[in-house]
Amino acid sequence: MSQHKAKEGIKKVYLESGLEVKPLYTRQDALAGNPDLDAERPGEYPFTRGIHPLMYRQRPFTMRQYAGFGSPEETNQRFKFLINNGQTGLNVAFDLPTQCGLDSDDPRALGEVGRVGMAIDTLSDFETAFEGIDLESITVSMTINGSALVMMAMFFALAEKRGYDLANLRGTAQNDILKEFIGRGTWIFPVDKSVKVVVDTIEYCAKHVPKYSPVSVCGYHIRESGANPIQEMAYAFCIAKAYTNQALLRGIDIDEFASRLSFNFDIYGNFFEQIAKFRGGRRLWAKIIREQYGAKDDSSCWMRMIAGGGGAGLTKEQPENNIVRTAYYALVSALSGTQTMALCTYDEAYTIPSEQAAQIALRTMQIMIHEMGIGDTVDPLGGSYYVESLTNEFEQAIQAEMARVDGWGGIVEAVASGKVQEAVSKQAYIREKAMQEGKVLKVGQNCFTVDGEKAQTVEFHPYNAAAAQTQIDKLRAVRATRDKQALEQALDHLRNDAEQGRNLMPATISAVKAYATVGEIISILKSVYGEYQEPIFF
Repeated sequence: MSQHKAKEGIKKVYLESGLEVKPLYTRQDALAGNPDLDAERPGEYPFTRGIHPLMYRQRPFTMRQYAGFGSPEETNQRFKFLINNGQTGLNVAFDLPTQCGLDSDDPRALGEVGRVGMAIDTLSDFETAFEGIDLESITVSMTINGSALVMMAMFFALAEKRGYDLANLRGTAQNDILKEFIGRGTWIFPVDKSVKVVVDTIEYCAKHVPKYSPVSVCGYHIRESGANPIQEMAYAFCIAKAYTNQALLRGIDIDEFASRLSFNFDIYGNFFEQIAKFRGGRRLWAKIIREQYGAKDDSSCWMRMIAGGGGAGLTKEQPENNIVRTAYYALVSALSGTQTMALCTYDEAYTIPSEQAAQIALRTMQIMIHEMGIGDTVDPLGGSYYVESLTNEFEQAIQAEMARVDGWGGIVEAVASGKVQEAVSKQAYIREKAMQEGKVLKVGQNCFTVDGEKAQTVEFHPYNAAAAQTQIDKLRAVRATRDKQALEQALDHLRNDAEQGRNLMPATISAVKAYATVGEIISILKSVYGEYQEPIFF
C-alpha cells in the first residue's frame, strides 16, 4: 500500500518496501539497472520473464486451492468437490494437533481437532482422505511443517500401497521449518535438529522420489506475520540457501535436488510492487544458484512458485470486497509468472472457506484464463519502463537484506537468536500503526466506510465436536487392532536412527506402515532431540 508525503507541494509516493516511486519512468531508468534488458527471453537464464519459453500459452498455471477441515471423510468430500469444479491440484490443510505432532486424543488437542484443517493420526486417515483420488492425474501439496516428515512418510506409504512407482510420484510438501520459527509457530524441535530433519527429506527424495518437491520455502507466512515484500523474499532465499548448504554437506550434487526446491509467496498490497518483487526475485535466485553454487542445469536455477493471495490483505469488514481483492491478486500472480495459484476465499479472513466461497475463488482463476486472455502471450508487462525499473530495484534490495542476515551470522543463527523474528515484529508494528493512523488505507476498514454501518453478520464454520470424538474413536480402534510387535520394532528402529544421526525417512515410513501415530513418532524424536524454547523480546 502506498504511503504519501508532501514536500514543497510535490507528493512523494513510497511503496511498503520503502522504495520511492517516481512520477515518470523512461527507458533509461529501465536500462540503468539492467543493461541486458533487450536480450532477456522467457525460458532462458536468468529467467526474469518466466522459467518456460511459452509459459501459459503452452500450459496454464496449476489451480491449487487450500482445502481441508474436520475429518478425513469431510476433507475427501471437499477434495472431490473442487476437482469436479475444475481444480487441477490439491493443497491440503492439516489441523493444529497434526501440525504440532499431537494425536487427536492428546489433552493438548482438546477443542482443536479438525478445527482449522484435517485431523490425521495414522496412515488409515490418509487412506480415507485420498480414497478415489488418482495421485498420478492430480498432484498433492501438503501444507505441513513441524510434522512434515510423518506426513510425507504417510503419502509415500500410501502411494506404494496403491502400486504407484515412487520414482514417478509428483507432489510438494511445504516442510519449511525455519519460517515456522519466524512466522507461524508450529515448530517442535530445536532449530538445528529441525533443519536436520528437513534435509533428511531432501536427501531421501533426491535418491528415491526425484520428481517430488520435498520443500516449498515459504515467504508467504513471513509476509503474513508482518514482513514487507523485500524481507519476504530475502528471508525466504536465505532459508532456501540454508537447506541447500546442508544438503551439499551430505554429498548431494546441486543439480540432483535444486530443481525440486520450490517457493510459496504472498500477494497483497501495491499491484506493481508485487509483480516486481517476483520478477526481481526470480532473476536473483537464478544467479544465486548458478553463480554461488555452480549449477549447470537450467532447471536448477528456476524459482518455481505458488502464489495467489494473502489472507492478511483481506478484511472481515465488507467481506464481499475480498472477491475483488482476490481477483487482483490472481492477476498479479499470473502477470508475475507463477507456476501454481491458490487464492484465498472472500470469507477466509474470518472462517474456514464455505463451498460457495471456494467455488468463487476457483471461478475467478478460470475466468482469468478462459475469458481475459491472460495466457495469450508471455510476460505482457515485460518492457514496461516502470515494471522493469522496479524489478531492478527489488533485485538489489533483496540482495541487500540477505547481506544483513549474513551479518547476523546467517539465517539459522538469526532465527535461533530471534533476530529475524524481532525484525518482522518491528515491521508488523510499523504497518499496524500506519493502518490505525490512516496512513495506509484499507477500503471498508479505515476508509470508505458507511456512516452508521453496523458490523456485518458473517457465517462462521461451526466446530464439530461430534466429528472430533469420532476421530478419537477411530484412532483408538486402530491402536487396538494393529500388530504391536511390528509397531514396537519400527519405533525402536526410529529411535535408534535418531540417536545415531541417520536419515529418518526410511524408519518413519516403516513406522507409519505399522500404523504408528503422529504423536508416537514425534514423541520419540522429542525424547532424542528435545524441544524448542522460543526467545522472548520485550
